[in-house]
Amino acid sequence: MKIFFSLLLLCAGCLMLSAQTEVDSLHHRKIYYMGGTGLSFPLGKSKNVLGTKLFSGSAGLDIALKDSRYFLSPTLYMLAFRYDQQKHDPKYNYIIENGRTNFYMLSLTAGRRYQYKRLNTFAYIGPVAGLIVEPRGNIVAEKLRMSNKNSLTVAGKVGMGADYKFPGFFIGGEIGYMYNFRKIEGNPIQFLTIMFGLKSDITRLSEKVTGVIGIETYKD
Repeated sequence: MKIFFSLLLLCAGCLMLSAQTEVDSLHHRKIYYMGGTGLSFPLGKSKNVLGTKLFSGSAGLDIALKDSRYFLSPTLYMLAFRYDQQKHDPKYNYIIENGRTNFYMLSLTAGRRYQYKRLNTFAYIGPVAGLIVEPRGNIVAEKLRMSNKNSLTVAGKVGMGADYKFPGFFIGGEIGYMYNFRKIEGNPIQFLTIMFGLKSDITRLSEKVTGVIGIETYKD
């Protein structure tokens, strides 16, 4: 939690700085698709169960609000970790070591950005809900039969990043901290995510879709 509050204060400082900047001209009435890949690093007692594994990914939208310095970002994070089971599960007769677990986490964050010509910096915060998939194993007829234990979780996420606009697309990266309110194997779960990827303008596509269903976007 100390990391969460430290990063939160850092993001708040970035937002206060951005309040003194000029109007954003790159994101005015725009919707962007963002796709990234990177790594997730467990922190604190999470390392008793989880370890870093290649690779994690993300896919989401950057939706500029009427004041385009502010944005909403629904994003799906697909995070992979090494998994070492700590407690015996009475439904299974083997304990998993050096397995793989996946987190499918959907966040809805709000944030603010600062534009300096083609360079943008931003900070965000918001809630997260998702699915945790833990591996399990049983010996059946002298064969190891793998299965999954699925559980729902809620979390909070805070982060910051930057991107640079090239003709037709952006290249950027972000660092984020996520704290889960559900424990795994008796351990609190928190991790750091680092993502790099591309951001492309899909405003015209979204206007066509909303036009078909009869919704006017960015109506004054």
